[in-house]
Amino acid sequence: MPEVVSIEKMCFPNPWGKDTFRGEIQNRAISFPLVAVHREDRRIVGYIIFWLIGDEAQINNVAVHPDYQGKGYGERLMRYALEQLREYRAHFVTLEVRVSNTRAFNLYKKLGFSVLGVRKEYYSNPTEDAYVMGLILD
Repeated sequence: MPEVVSIEKMCFPNPWGKDTFRGEIQNRAISFPLVAVHREDRRIVGYIIFWLIGDEAQINNVAVHPDYQGKGYGERLMRYALEQLREYRAHFVTLEVRVSNTRAFNLYKKLGFSVLGVRKEYYSNPTEDAYVMGLILD
């Protein structure tokens, strides 16, 4: 938990707290938290949390430690989550991303997500719109 909370604080201006992560871990009925571990030093380098309700999924949070960004961890986390969702027979997955987060936006586009709409002033600190993106799973 401390490594995940630390990564969260480094990556987001409005980070989730320990209690939020604890709630995700405990909500086993719908929440699926996963971590990426560096093979050599066994350090947690990133994480993803998605919800699955019926045949619909929501990517709630994904982050990679700044020292490991640009090395494919985010893409591997996303691909693994999408694989899991296909195995669970999810049909549709959504997520939100800051309009200024071009790196994440481009990754999601690469993975097949498309923009469904915009949530005005969805984020705070700073206030910013979010793209709502979606993907139909095969």
